Amino acid sequence: MKFLAIDTSGKALNVVAVNEDVRVVLRRADCAMQHSVMLMGEIDSALSRAGLSPADCGFFACVVGPGSFTGIRIGIATVKGLCLACDRPALALTSFETLAYADKSEKKLCLVDAGHGNFYACGYRGTETVLPPAFLSREEVGQKIAQGFVPVAHAPLFEGVQTADAAAGLAEAARQKAAQACGAHALEALYLRKSSAEEKR
Repeated sequence: MKFLAIDTSGKALNVVAVNEDVRVVLRRADCAMQHSVMLMGEIDSALSRAGLSPADCGFFACVVGPGSFTGIRIGIATVKGLCLACDRPALALTSFETLAYADKSEKKLCLVDAGHGNFYACGYRGTETVLPPAFLSREEVGQKIAQGFVPVAHAPLFEGVQTADAAAGLAEAARQKAAQACGAHALEALYLRKSSAEEKR
């Protein structure tokens, strides 16, 4: 299996290149305002270290949300461009899946910071969705935790949250869901609420 996967949905930038048994994972911890500047360099570096060219990849994957509106659009546009240039399929992954595939808890609530004390959330049993993606308040998240869900996130959002390696989860989710890759035209952002600009209109 040969593929490239990217995650530009949050503050971190994660790029994974897999060439059969060779897996290159590049992590940039805090570059939220630099995704558009750094992404192509990180892609080139990951592919080179994995011994791949874009044309060698069987598919390209990206995280389609939820998360940063701008970051998500950058990731989708980049992967669509690679797919069209190389005539390869695309795989859409969610921010939740990068957590679900990295964390080993059986029953977990994958969380993404939505700002102002709110969260994007999705419940899993293993890697199977049991609670659909939703926009929740801190109180609503607490109610899910009381039901036995272990809170998991990219960062310690509040006391009791387990952190998971989203880059490792990105690699594993792409590997396990590779058969779901399809035409790049099908890539669409997963937005669970309006952007800040839209809400202020």
